Amino acid sequence: MCLSECSAIFTSSTLVSGLGTSCLAPLTGGTAAPGDPYWLETIKHQGTSAFNPDPSTYKVFRNVKDFGAKGDGVTDDTAAINSAMSSGGRCGGGSCESSTITPAIVYFPAGTYLVSSAIQTYYYTQMIGDAKNPPTFLASSSFNGFAVIDADPYIPNGWGAQWFTNQINFYRSVRNLIIDLRQIPASNAAIGLHWQVAQSTSLMNIVVEMSTESGNNHQGIFMENGSGGFMGDLVFNGGKYGIQVGNQQFTVRNLTVNNAATAVSGIWNWGFTFQGVTINDCQIGFDLTTGGTSASLQTVGSEAIIDAVVTNTPIFLRTSEASNGQLAGSIVLNNIKLNNVPTAVGVAGGVTVLAGGSTTIDTWVQGNVYSGTSGSKTFIQGDIPSAQKSSNLLDSAGRIVGKSHPQYADYATSQFISVKSEGATGDGHTDDTAAIQNVIDEYAGCKIIFFDAGTYYVTDTITIPAGTQIVGEAWSVIMAGGSGFSDENNPRVVIQAGAANSEGVLEISDMIFTTFGPAPGAIMIEWNVHDPSGQQAAAGMWDSHIRLGGAAGTNLQRAQCPSGSVNADCKAAFLGIHLTPGSSAYFEGTWVWVADHDLDTPDSPQTSIFSGRGILSESNGPVWFIGTSSEHSTLYQYNLVNAQDHYIGFAQTETPYYQPVPDAPAPFSTDATYYDPIFSSSINMAWGMYIQSSSDIIIFGAGFYNFFQDYTQDCLTTNTCQVQVFNIDTESSVTAYSVSTVGITYQLSVSQNGVILSSENRNGFQETFTVWSK
Repeated sequence: MCLSECSAIFTSSTLVSGLGTSCLAPLTGGTAAPGDPYWLETIKHQGTSAFNPDPSTYKVFRNVKDFGAKGDGVTDDTAAINSAMSSGGRCGGGSCESSTITPAIVYFPAGTYLVSSAIQTYYYTQMIGDAKNPPTFLASSSFNGFAVIDADPYIPNGWGAQWFTNQINFYRSVRNLIIDLRQIPASNAAIGLHWQVAQSTSLMNIVVEMSTESGNNHQGIFMENGSGGFMGDLVFNGGKYGIQVGNQQFTVRNLTVNNAATAVSGIWNWGFTFQGVTINDCQIGFDLTTGGTSASLQTVGSEAIIDAVVTNTPIFLRTSEASNGQLAGSIVLNNIKLNNVPTAVGVAGGVTVLAGGSTTIDTWVQGNVYSGTSGSKTFIQGDIPSAQKSSNLLDSAGRIVGKSHPQYADYATSQFISVKSEGATGDGHTDDTAAIQNVIDEYAGCKIIFFDAGTYYVTDTITIPAGTQIVGEAWSVIMAGGSGFSDENNPRVVIQAGAANSEGVLEISDMIFTTFGPAPGAIMIEWNVHDPSGQQAAAGMWDSHIRLGGAAGTNLQRAQCPSGSVNADCKAAFLGIHLTPGSSAYFEGTWVWVADHDLDTPDSPQTSIFSGRGILSESNGPVWFIGTSSEHSTLYQYNLVNAQDHYIGFAQTETPYYQPVPDAPAPFSTDATYYDPIFSSSINMAWGMYIQSSSDIIIFGAGFYNFFQDYTQDCLTTNTCQVQVFNIDTESSVTAYSVSTVGITYQLSVSQNGVILSSENRNGFQETFTVWSK
C-alpha cells in the first residue's frame, strides 16, 4: 500500500512486462488474417448468468444468424434480430424496469441487415458488430418505427409511457455498426438511434448515413431525456441533425459530422462535455436552445466544447436567445479551430456575437466567472485567459488525449485465453480466486485474458501485473467476499492493477467489480501502474464499473438493506478506486455506484447500502477521467490528494439519499491514512469532490447533485439539501469550467468556506458557474 509514507514523486520506476510463466514472448500485435471474422464471433462461448433461474440453459451470447438473420441486404431481418434480443425471458417490453440476471451480447457478423421496423433493445444488452468489418443496418424504404435502434421504446397507446425509466436506464452499449437511413424518403422523419439512457451506457465506433437532400428530416441520434453517459468515435453523414440531444449530463468524445444541416442540436441539459469534435460542410455546428432559467423552462444549461475543428460551416455555435448580460445557458469553448466559418458564435435571427473566419479560439466563455476566495462574480461573454494544460495531458497535436475502447479487432482467437477454460467457474458461489490468479500468472502479457460472462467469487486479492489485457463479456463480474474483506480497520485490496511503481500496458474493459456483503474492508481497485514512456493512456479502464449492492447474489438488496435502515451488514466496501502516487490512468465511462435502489426486485425499491469512499487519487499524473461518475459513497465521491496533471470531464456525483441520517462519516469513521475529509455538525454530508494539495487540475464539465435529505425532497425547492459539495483547499491550483449543482447552497468552497452561492447562478433546474480558477 502506498499512502502518506510514499506520496512524493518517484524518481525511478520499474518496467514490468508482466509475462506469465507460459509465455515465450510478449503479445506485440494482432495476427488475425484479413478475411478472418472478429475474434468475438469465433471464441468458444461458455458465458453464463450466475443468478438466472436457469443458468445452464440461458444464453448470454447470441449471434443473430443463429436466430435466422441472413445479413444479405435483401431478406427482412427485423424479426430475427428482435428474437435474438428478447429470447430467454429478458427484461423489456414495459413490464420489467431492470434486471442484472438476463444479460446479453447480441452479435452481428459482417453483412447488411435489412430492417423494416425498430430493433427494440432490452435491459443489460450489448449490441456488437464485427469490429473488423462493421455490419450495416439498412432501413427499408417502407421503414415504420421510431428509430432503427430504440433504447427506450414508447408503449403504443401508453400516453407517453416507455419501457424503462430514463434516469435509471443503465447497462447498454452499441458498437461497430453502420446505420443507413438513405432508403427512407428524405421527407420522412427517420432516426438512427433513439438513445434515452443513463449511466453505464456507451456508443462507440458507429457511422450513420443519412440523406443529403436539402430540407431532409433524417437524424443520427435522438435523445430527449436520461442521466448519462458516454459516447465516442461516432460519424454522422448528412441529415437534418447529426445528433439531437437532451439529457441531464453526457460526455461525447471524437464526434464527426459531415454535410448535415445542423451537426449538434441541443434541446436541454444540465451539462454536456464535447471533447474532440470535427464538423465539415454543415450549416450550423451547435444549435442550442437557451434562455430557460427555471425548472419549468429548462433549456441547455451548460455546453463545454474542447478541441474542435470546424470547416466550411457558416455558423459554429448559435443560441436561440441572447444572453443580455446575464446567465441563461453557460458556454465554454476551448481550442476551437475554425476554417472558413464566418460566424463563430451567434444568436438566432442573424446576430453575430463573435466573428469567425479562419482562426483559433483559445478560450471563450459566456457565463458567470469567479476566481480565488472572494465569491465575487463577473458575467463574461468573451475571451478569457486559457488554463495552463500540462503537456502530459496532451497528444502530439496539443489536444486532450483520447483513447478508444480496446476491441482487439486485429487479434486472432488464438491470442485469447478464457478463464473458464482454465478452471474458473463464474457461478457466483465457488471460490475462483486461485483459478483466476493462476490464469493471470500463467498468461499475462502474451494472451488477452477473456472473462467469459459470469460472476467470479473471490476471497483474496487478485494481482494483475503491468502488461495484462483483460476483457469481459456482457460485463463479467468479479465479486469479492469472505473474512478477508470484513475488517474496515485493515482494508484489503480486491483488484491490484500493477505492482507499486510499475510501468506497462494494462487494459481492462467490459468488467464489473462488486462485493458479497458485508465487506466493509474491501478496496475494490488499487491502481498502481503507470504508462510506459511515450505511450499515453496505455494503462486504463473502459466501460468498466464498480457496482456495490442492489443486484442479485450480492446479499445487499432490498430484503437485507431496506431504505431508512442502518445495518452494519449493509456495508459494501471501504473504498471504490485508489490511484496511488506513482500511477497514471485513463478511465473512460467508469461508474462507481453504491446502489440506491434494487435492480433485481420489482419496482426498483430504494435501499440503504453503505460504502465509505468513491475515488481517491494521489496520482502524480497524467490522469484522464473521461465521462466518469461516482455516486452515493458516505464520505466523498472524488478525493484528490497531492494529485497532479488531471483532466476531468464530465464528472457526475450524487450524495447518498439517506444522509444526514446518519451524519457523515457514519456508519464509517474517518481515517487519516486515507486523507479523509474532516466532518462537523455543519459539514455532515458526503463531498462530491474534495481537492487537497493538488496542482494542474482541469475540470471541464461537472455535475454535483443532492436530491434528498433522508429520502425526502422538500429541500430541493430551496437548495438546502446540502450546504457544501465541492471543496478546494488554498494550496491547490485548479481550473473548473461548467460546473452545475442541484440541491446545494454553496456550489464551491475553499477550505470548507462557501464561496459561490448557487442562488447567483440559477440556470434551469440546476445552477451553473462557468469558470472558477485559482
